[in-house]
Amino acid sequence: MYAIETRGLTKVYGGRRVVDDFAMTVQPGDIYGFVGKNGAGKSTVMKMICGDVAPTAGEVVLFGREAVGVAPADGAAFRADGEGTRRIGVLIEQPGLLPGLSAYRNLMVKALAWGIVDAPARCEEALRLVGLTGVGSRKVRGFSLGMKQRLGLALALLGNPDVLLLDEPFNGLDPEATRAMRNLIVRLNQSLGITVVVSSHVLDQLDRMATRYGVIAEGRLVRQMSAADVAAECGSSLRVRTADTACALALLQEAFPLLAFRAEPDGSLAISGDYDAAAVAQVLRDSGQVVLEFTQDHRDIEDYFVELMEGGVSHV
Repeated sequence: MYAIETRGLTKVYGGRRVVDDFAMTVQPGDIYGFVGKNGAGKSTVMKMICGDVAPTAGEVVLFGREAVGVAPADGAAFRADGEGTRRIGVLIEQPGLLPGLSAYRNLMVKALAWGIVDAPARCEEALRLVGLTGVGSRKVRGFSLGMKQRLGLALALLGNPDVLLLDEPFNGLDPEATRAMRNLIVRLNQSLGITVVVSSHVLDQLDRMATRYGVIAEGRLVRQMSAADVAAECGSSLRVRTADTACALALLQEAFPLLAFRAEPDGSLAISGDYDAAAVAQVLRDSGQVVLEFTQDHRDIEDYFVELMEGGVSHV
């Protein structure tokens, strides 16, 4: 059972497919890093998941049973499932704050509009969770950008959501505020068990907290993978080029059957896995191979995701 599943999700604006047959699966307890270029369709997907935007086709299913949004049929008006959407907390684009009200009053406005039971206690709890207890009485117009982002997150937490959708929560934050927001997201996930989908261009922050990733390009899902998959593909590798590539490959595959070998277009071999560079060099030396190149590479995570977003990696 998935926390979020999209089935054939499609959105067309003015004849252009902004989201195209999008099939995403988010597992319960994930911190799901949602990666894509500006205009790739990330925000539109998230708005369809929370019911703010009607899909042109397809559906969104929450925790295996609640259809949050289903494409309207026969011209019927779109209506998101109320119970489903209440299980989702949302911070997409800028938080909708009333600058003339205090942080606490901003929360109370939403709590009363939603009919939340014991609203004052829930608002105080939300402020505590995001670390704003000491400034709850201050008007929002005097808040820093980081404090506004925290308050936006508090608004998203008011309904005790099972899922949080966070769209670029690090935008405009200084390094200290970015670190604080990242730690807060991880704490909410680990202590409250909230499943989080977070889109961000700050890949080093995603790398420090995401358990799974999804990559979108031109409205289509390019690939989903675990953090372990990313670590394996961005880990170090050994590049070896000899005068006789085929012979070197056969020798090394026999000597190290547990390692992965990939022939590169320039005639070199890329070796990954738990390798011992000295042992590899010894096998080549003992067999009389003429070694033309012997280097260690480390694939940058940013380069890796850019390659995915540009369609450079074909497998999904």
